Amino acid sequence: MPVNAEAIRIREASEADFEQIWPIFREVATAGDTYAYDRDIEKPQAFRQWMVIPERTFVAEEDGRILGTYYIKTNHAGPGSHVCNCGYMVSAAARGRGLATSMCEHSQDVAREMGYQAMQFNLVVETNEGAARLWQKLGFDIVGTIPQAFDHPEHGYVGAYVMFKWLGSEGG
Repeated sequence: MPVNAEAIRIREASEADFEQIWPIFREVATAGDTYAYDRDIEKPQAFRQWMVIPERTFVAEEDGRILGTYYIKTNHAGPGSHVCNCGYMVSAAARGRGLATSMCEHSQDVAREMGYQAMQFNLVVETNEGAARLWQKLGFDIVGTIPQAFDHPEHGYVGAYVMFKWLGSEGG
């Protein structure tokens, strides 16, 4: 069932929203197949990773229920500070509805508003074929593969893509 754009609202997250973000985060981290978080990460550490370290965190909600979330942060300081990094999570119950697409498109608009010129994903696990296809469909290029960068729970050491998209009007 595709996302009903009028029913889904993407908004900036509040600390209180973490009560609904936490089950999504825990589900994704426990699976251990897409993010480089400890599979047994505890709630306070997850809160820090998702709500404190990033510059901003957003949620996608429908009827007051959070179905997905993303963060945006500067990828590197100094001369690299024009490039941001984002991470996206969607609850298992809401996958396949276009939420990741909506959140990624939203994050690119937010990134431009925040003054970023580019977006980079540092670790897209190569076995996460759906995400890699989606990011490419949304204009991201695979600019490199880091061999054996991710210890997948089923496949062992697998590669990870670095993906990049220029958002600005000059360069790139």
